[in-house]
Amino acid sequence: MIVVIDGPAGSGKSSTAKAVAQKLKIQYLDSGALYRAATLIYNKCNQDRDKFFDTLNEVNISFKYSDAFFSVFVNDENISTQIRAQEVNNAVSIVAAMPEVRAYVNALMHEAVEHDHYIADGRDLGTAVFPKARLKFFMIADLEVRAQRRLKEMDDQNISLEEIRENIASRDAIDSSRDSDPLKKAPDAIEIDTTSFTFEEQVEFICAHIRPHLETAPKQ
Repeated sequence: MIVVIDGPAGSGKSSTAKAVAQKLKIQYLDSGALYRAATLIYNKCNQDRDKFFDTLNEVNISFKYSDAFFSVFVNDENISTQIRAQEVNNAVSIVAAMPEVRAYVNALMHEAVEHDHYIADGRDLGTAVFPKARLKFFMIADLEVRAQRRLKEMDDQNISLEEIRENIASRDAIDSSRDSDPLKKAPDAIEIDTTSFTFEEQVEFICAHIRPHLETAPKQ
């Protein structure tokens, strides 16, 4: 069974999905981390598209969820810290808009969820990647709230709230207007505005919806 949470950057979907996975003892899949891994490769290729696609076809991107942490590897090198750098933040929407990259990441995710119960978060999971997901959620939040959340996540980096706010607004525009699988709410998704929710409230809200399905959905 796959449950998906979509939403814009900083809406709280990743931290919420991880907490839900821990609380319900299911697997967690971080689609954004996979796009960040591709973006890290893109940057290391000096943003040369031809070199990037050649490299992407040669390397092996893998991942695992263990001890409440989603780790990403390129050729067995753990890059989980590197993909959170601001340089990756600045380019990830550009890379994620490339149809070839989306097809590559989608294939990785589909292979992963063939067995076990998963909760995944991303931008287009409920509309493009897993349109038949058992449950779909769409999380939103005020831009200022999202920027402040992202600043807390990056408190060890030399970046201002204004820079983060501008970066998120830019990513919103790119993600929502891209030709390939734009960010949008699936018609059957449950919308959650996390602006005024406490973290514990939004986690329990989602858990309450998932629990009945876990009782009836066998692992594949």
